[in-house]
Amino acid sequence: MKMTAQLMIGIMGLLSLNAVYAKAFEQAVNKVEVPQVLAHRDRTEPMNQMLKHRLDVLLPRLMAESDLDMWLVINREYGEDALFYTLVPEPTFAARRTTLLVFVRNEEGIERFSVSRYPIADFYESRWHGGSDEEQWLRLVQIIKDYNPQKIGINVSEEWAVADGLSQGLYKTLMSHLPEDFQNRVVSSEELVIRWFETRTEPEKEVYPQIVGIARGVIAEAFSTQVITPGVTTDLDVSWYIRERFEELGVKPWFQPYVTVQRKGDSNDPESPFFGKSDRVIMPGDIIHTDVGICYLKLCTDTQEMGYVARFGEYQVPQGLKNALAKGNQWQDILTNEFRTGYTGNQILQATQAAAKKQKLESSTYTHPLGYVGHAVGPTIGMWDNQGPTPVKGDRKLYPNTAYAIEGNVKVVLPEWDNQLIQIMLEQSAVFDGERVIYLAGRQTEWHFVR
Repeated sequence: MKMTAQLMIGIMGLLSLNAVYAKAFEQAVNKVEVPQVLAHRDRTEPMNQMLKHRLDVLLPRLMAESDLDMWLVINREYGEDALFYTLVPEPTFAARRTTLLVFVRNEEGIERFSVSRYPIADFYESRWHGGSDEEQWLRLVQIIKDYNPQKIGINVSEEWAVADGLSQGLYKTLMSHLPEDFQNRVVSSEELVIRWFETRTEPEKEVYPQIVGIARGVIAEAFSTQVITPGVTTDLDVSWYIRERFEELGVKPWFQPYVTVQRKGDSNDPESPFFGKSDRVIMPGDIIHTDVGICYLKLCTDTQEMGYVARFGEYQVPQGLKNALAKGNQWQDILTNEFRTGYTGNQILQATQAAAKKQKLESSTYTHPLGYVGHAVGPTIGMWDNQGPTPVKGDRKLYPNTAYAIEGNVKVVLPEWDNQLIQIMLEQSAVFDGERVIYLAGRQTEWHFVR
């Protein structure tokens, strides 16, 4: 069959256009880079420098604000207080026997030391030279008498898990050794512990973007043809790729990553909190979503992003999906614009919901603090299963220099899917500096495009 010159020119033009799209796609894939991850040995110095800064600069202020004269962090090997690991240098894997850390506030700052069989590097000298368990407790009591503090903080709390690390057995032992006068001076260190956990220092803010960048970089790898072959790869395959990639890099996931799939024809209940299914082979035309969290250099992230798998002959994301993601970004802007120092999480949630309704967004907000743990302490701003006020944690006020997972979703009608309702689920790690919310490694404003 002979081709006309006009037809030949048209075919050549189409092939040229396809080549342009293919080249652009190849370049986009090649941009996927994961920030460098330090070897475990090389992490020790920066982690310890950040800890020293916190102990020397942050802790004196927080103890003064909490009105504590002395703070006791008491734990045993194999039953460590989670707080303990935020206070000790690397490489510390456990408490040794019974480890008693003591912090004393004075006019010059904070004295810190241990009353334990072993010192902890050059961070905590020991003021006890060994002996029986009874002698250790008697030595602690003598030190308390010598300093004569008016308020002694211990880690007990009814509402906040990270502030409730003192075991019942150790509490009884402490109180049984303290004279009655000093027993009456023992108070909860809850406020101090919360502020210690939630406050991010300048050195931490300098490294946090790279940590978040690792999580986002691995998502970009996973949501590409490096990992996904449509019609072959399952959502579980992608989940395990993400998990194993983190393990390969030497960063710790704090939960098992997961991937869900939304597909044209799904019967989505508008009242359901979440759309998307698991245990599916990923097919052309699918919307994919992942949720991942890692901890590195003692700081944790939480990230959710969206991807689209191209159909045959499709070289860009459908316009309806671009518009849907833009609505997700619009919801993020509404939420972060409501962050104000002194506002409670419940106040921020209520203001966000009112503004989103005014802008005709069908949204759900469930944002939480980040830091030493993934679901950290600080103001809770909605919960996925409770879009009303959250008692206690929602009543917590917002402070500057605190980190959050800006998490929630919007439901949007997608014209390309016969007006099927879809869900855009987003989560990005950010810091509130007292005036604005700053995304630590940017945020998703374009779809991951798998072609």
